Amino acid sequence: MAKRALFIEHDHVSLGGPIWRAFEARGYSIERFLIIPEEKFHTPNVTVTFPDFSQYDIIVPMGAPYGAYEDERVGNWLTPELALLKKAHNAGQPIFGICFGGQMMARTLGGSVSRAPEAELGWYEIHTDDPSLISSGPWFEYHWDRWVSPPLATEIARTGLAVQAFTLGRTLALQFHPEIDPEVLDEWLAMEGGCAEVESEGVDPDELRAQTKALQSKTDQNAFDLVNTFLDRIAIAEVITVD
Repeated sequence: MAKRALFIEHDHVSLGGPIWRAFEARGYSIERFLIIPEEKFHTPNVTVTFPDFSQYDIIVPMGAPYGAYEDERVGNWLTPELALLKKAHNAGQPIFGICFGGQMMARTLGGSVSRAPEAELGWYEIHTDDPSLISSGPWFEYHWDRWVSPPLATEIARTGLAVQAFTLGRTLALQFHPEIDPEVLDEWLAMEGGCAEVESEGVDPDELRAQTKALQSKTDQNAFDLVNTFLDRIAIAEVITVD
């Protein structure tokens, strides 16, 4: 029986790209849970019945166009998800949090999340204390927020603007997007306002597409290496609970 990885998708453009493929290569079946369908994109404070996290071997909370601190805007599902993620973490379930998902883990494990003074958008090299876990990249950034890591966390990587990764027990939180490949990027840019949002930060969408295509063999390998190291090291680490 295949192991089960639950991908929590907070919006309708959350393809997993090489991250899906990496988990599948390790024998995991990918199960997707969508919180906000496309027709609710502008009214995102939906009420959700979450699946039973305990039935899955890995939990992967994905990115989102919302803030991990926006309780008034999306609290109907944000607050319950935070509680479920904390419960799963304390039960020793491995969690692989991506961007908003990483920010969620920072918040629920005792850190905080807030608006950053500027965005990071595009392909970046990052500073890493443990290249065998988090390589220097390039990694894809697409965020306007940043976190303060939980007190018990071990920070692994950062840029001048934001922490990029931490571990705490069997949780790995990432600020960057390891799932980006040309197909995933096209989905993002095709959504309402996608190209305009990129252009507002001085980034040309066509240049970004070309760069993503040119880097794909390298960035796909980075994603596979990251998933494999997560499974081999973090997912079997000592459980560290938080109050």
